[in-house]
Amino acid sequence: MSQTIGKTRLAYSRTWHHVDVGTDGRSLGRVASAIALHLMGKHKPIYDPSTDCGDYVVAVGCHDLRTTGKKRFQKKYYTHNTRPGSLRSMTMDKMFEKWGGGEVLRRAVRGMLPKNRLRDKRLARLKTFEGLAHPYKANIVKFGNQSVIGNMPEVQQAFKEAKASA
Repeated sequence: MSQTIGKTRLAYSRTWHHVDVGTDGRSLGRVASAIALHLMGKHKPIYDPSTDCGDYVVAVGCHDLRTTGKKRFQKKYYTHNTRPGSLRSMTMDKMFEKWGGGEVLRRAVRGMLPKNRLRDKRLARLKTFEGLAHPYKANIVKFGNQSVIGNMPEVQQAFKEAKASA
């Protein structure tokens, strides 16, 4: 008999979530907060703030990121390299032109993750793409909150066989 209670290796397994930002009706902040929750693992029953039990998130369609109001032209991003006179600012519109919507989404999610030593590891599991094509199609398990595994023909066949034998 196993002496392990609760948190097993299977509980810490990482799944891949797919988010289409372009067709999602939510604004930047709402999408970023949902992504941050999945990266932290807060949707899992084994969540612990000091452990990294989050999942992977693939965000596609970042070129169609929605913002509210005049945020795209008024919000500024600041960088500084600690030298006097080196403060640089860039509007969100310039950020879209220079690095694309993926960087804007990444910065929004980064601000929503806890400021600790796990933040960079969690943010590395966020994969952003401007278009709809990405190399992680085989890894995707969930589109939004719907599981892809339940729709696979092999799983459907197994369900039918289990019902027939019961």
